[in-house]
Amino acid sequence: MRPRNAAPHDAFKTAPLMRMQSVDTRSHLYATGYDGVAKFLHWLVVVLITAQFIIGWTMPDIHKGTRPEGLIAWHLGVGATLVAAVVLRIVWRLTHRPGPAPVSPLLRTVSHVTHGLLYLALVIVPVLGWANASSRGWSVKLAGLLPYPSISPVGSSVGHEMGDIHGYLAWALLALIGLHVAGALYHRFVLKDLVLQRMLP
Repeated sequence: MRPRNAAPHDAFKTAPLMRMQSVDTRSHLYATGYDGVAKFLHWLVVVLITAQFIIGWTMPDIHKGTRPEGLIAWHLGVGATLVAAVVLRIVWRLTHRPGPAPVSPLLRTVSHVTHGLLYLALVIVPVLGWANASSRGWSVKLAGLLPYPSISPVGSSVGHEMGDIHGYLAWALLALIGLHVAGALYHRFVLKDLVLQRMLP
């Protein structure tokens, strides 16, 4: 018959095995998660989006005859960089798919829908701003050097209206970002899994 004090001894012997399994789980999640390029592009987009909202809230209103100077010029420059970063991120995502996250089918579906809407908004919102800039005759340049083509005729009323839609959809993008952040925090503090770590450095 096993002595009463044998159970703690057995538990002590199995503790290193449990820690090893935990390390193996973390290693597997990191290996099947996002690679360094995907992480860099993700956090670059985060920085650019944050800058755009700050500039957008503080820059003067745009009216007929407004010149692309000061914060408006910064908004155009950051927007041009954002367009390039989003395109690179989408191309990289399509060609370098990460392994599936260890979550339930329901959460995986919610994640796919949220990510899809985020990507869609990250494309539409900057492009609408780009079209509005083109309709005003403003030049949109990447890093201040590489000019983007005009995608709306100068003086186009449709291009001007796209500027208004650009502002409205920016709020929808902000709501999607909030939902995305809430999901990440839910995984970290409620489910206490390692999904968030897949995108951390």
